[in-house]
Order: sequence, then C-alpha cells, then structure tokens
Amino acid sequence: MKRVFMVILLVSMALVAMGAQKLVINSYMSDPEPKRVFAELVDQFKELYPDYEVTVNTFSHEDFKVLLRTWLTASNPPDVVTWFAGERMRYFASRDLLEPIGDIFENGFEADFPKAFVSASSYGDKIYFVPQSWYWWGVYYRKSIFEKLGISVPVTWKQFLDVCETLKSNGIIPITIGTKYLWTAAGVFDYLNMRVNGIEYALKLTNGEIPYNDEGMKNVFAYWRQLVDKKYFLDNATSYTWQEAANFLFTGEAAMYLMGQFIKDVAPESVKEDLDFFRFPVIDGNIGLYEDTPIDGFMMPANAKNKEAGKTFLKFIASTEAQAYFASELGRLAANKHVPAPDAHAQKGLDMILASDGVMQFYDRDTDPEMANAGMNGFVEFMTFPNRIETILKNLEAERNRIYK
Repeated sequence: MKRVFMVILLVSMALVAMGAQKLVINSYMSDPEPKRVFAELVDQFKELYPDYEVTVNTFSHEDFKVLLRTWLTASNPPDVVTWFAGERMRYFASRDLLEPIGDIFENGFEADFPKAFVSASSYGDKIYFVPQSWYWWGVYYRKSIFEKLGISVPVTWKQFLDVCETLKSNGIIPITIGTKYLWTAAGVFDYLNMRVNGIEYALKLTNGEIPYNDEGMKNVFAYWRQLVDKKYFLDNATSYTWQEAANFLFTGEAAMYLMGQFIKDVAPESVKEDLDFFRFPVIDGNIGLYEDTPIDGFMMPANAKNKEAGKTFLKFIASTEAQAYFASELGRLAANKHVPAPDAHAQKGLDMILASDGVMQFYDRDTDPEMANAGMNGFVEFMTFPNRIETILKNLEAERNRIYK
C-alpha cells in the first residue's frame, strides 16, 4: 500500500510539474521605481494565475536596446518583451519577428485604448503592441531657484533665452543634459524642429521625405546654436547618462532639464515637490504647439514558446486595474483610456497634451532605427562641435539617401 501511495504521489507531482506553464519576460525597467512597480504587477498576475511559473529578466535600457534584436531572431526567445510603440515596433513587425496579439482584446483595441494609439500599436491591419503608459515631455525646473531669482516661467523663445542668461549670470547651469546615450539630444532636436517647422515637416523628416540639408533643418540648428554658443548647456555632456545629468538638477547646480515625466522616477523624495515643468517655448507664433508623447508597452516575439501564457499576461497588463496601478504608483498617464490621471502633476501633463495641436512619438521612435542612430550621433556632435554643422548635415543627408533609397 505504501508503495502504491508513493507511486500515486510521484505521478501527481509530475502532472503538477507538467501543468505549470512557463512565462519568460524580458524588461528594460531597470530604474528602481519602475522595476519595483513592475515586480508588484507580476506578483499580482501570479496571484491570479498561480499555475504560471514567471521569470522576469531585467536589463538596463541601453543594453536592452542592443540585445532585443538578438532575442527576436533567436529560436528560444522570451515570451514577452517591453518596448516602444511606433516605428520602433513596426521595424520588427515588418520583418515577421513579432506575434500579432489583436485577439487578446475581446471587444477590440479601441474599446480600451484611444483611437490615436492604433497606428502606433499596429503594422498593416494587425495589432502587435500593448500600450501600458505614455508620458509627456517638458522643461523640468526647480521652482525654488526660479522663486529665489524672481524668474517667471518663459513662454516665448526670447523669454527662455533671458531666463538662461539670468541663471548663468548667477552661477547656475541653465540647462543640464547627459548625451552619453544620445537620445536626450534627440529631445532637443524634436522640440526645436516642431517649434520651427511644425509637425507635418517633422513627421516627413522622420519618414525620410525631407533632406537633412534642407533650409528648414538649417533653421533648427541656428536656434539650437544660440543655446550652444552661449554655453547654456551643461559642460562635457557626453560624459553623463541622463540620470547622472539629472543629479545637477537635483542638487541645484542646474535649473532646467528638457526631459520626459519619468525624471520623477529618479528624483530624491526631498526634491520631487520642488520639480515642475513648462511647455517648451514658442519660437514662431504661426506654428502650432506640438509635443512629444512616447508610448511604452509590451510585444510578443514571433518565436515565443509559451504564447498562451504570454497572451494571458498581455491581457492582464492591458486591464484597467493593472494600468491604473502602474500609472498611480509612478505618476504616469495610463494608456487605457478608462484610467484617469493619477495626480495633479499628471493631470497638468495631460492638460498640456490635450491643449496641444498635435503629438508625435520621439525622433528615434518615429524614424528608421539606422537613420535614428546616425541622426542622434550628428546631434551630439553638433552640440560639441557646432562649427561642423554643414558637414554634419551633409553626412546625414548621405545617410538618408542610402537608407531610404
């Protein structure tokens, strides 16, 4: 009898083991707060689905960007990966490296997500992306420094230059920036381009339709050079990551940083209440007010081994409850349209976007990845060697002709 019992027990254990479905998620949420909140979401998922054996592998943003292509072409990739909406997602979907996931939306994508997110989440007529959150960009600043120096929030370019000069004359770095990983410079480019040329021009540029040595582009860099030549940016910016550059803002050595809302993820608690933001200043009053609003979320590799488990997780992550939790914990705006802004700061960001004339993703999310890399290298080179601008634009135009031929 004892032997029979042991056999039954072993068989039962084997069946349980066979029944446990694996789920592997690779994430770029490596900053402490997003990593914590995502881990808590995964724990919530495991409570709902205890039969799933979930493994989360976390990588730094920059390492993740390099490794993702390897994973997507591997025979045994993760089942779910974090990534960016728009061209960054479509690049992989167009190469059949992603699994369509439209079937996880029981009532259709637009039942829970804005219609404006459809194009950013799809390729052809199929959905490949689950949006989790989105955020605005703005000029973040230290309220206490502005108050101490009697500085009003600038609205126009002239006012912005005056603010920079006041800060510099008082021994404060006007604008901090870390360009070690390039994309922060793309934020400056995006806003100058949208303010000088408008959003249709900006989108045509990212689509490869406008020459990089076009007069409109030269105007963008002429405005940018006003900030560079007057040394309003942090010195030696190429030595700093975006987080390291943010420390100059947090310590009060610098007063402003053009950055996404996620800057509050890394801000010390003692500084968070002293951080506010304003809309990037108006350069041409005849040009509409356009903003960058990147969308973050999840995809499934086409070669994923545990697609049922992956889709169950994606369905969970798309839910109102999961999106509300992530948004409220991090002060983000949930992609799910049924989730309200979690706090006054997020509501201010939402109001700014709703009052804008249009939005785009981000330079390196809206353009071909190879072109984006060349462009961002050019932007950083310009910030260090502004006299090379003619050569930089000539080289970027050569790259555009090669990539979009």
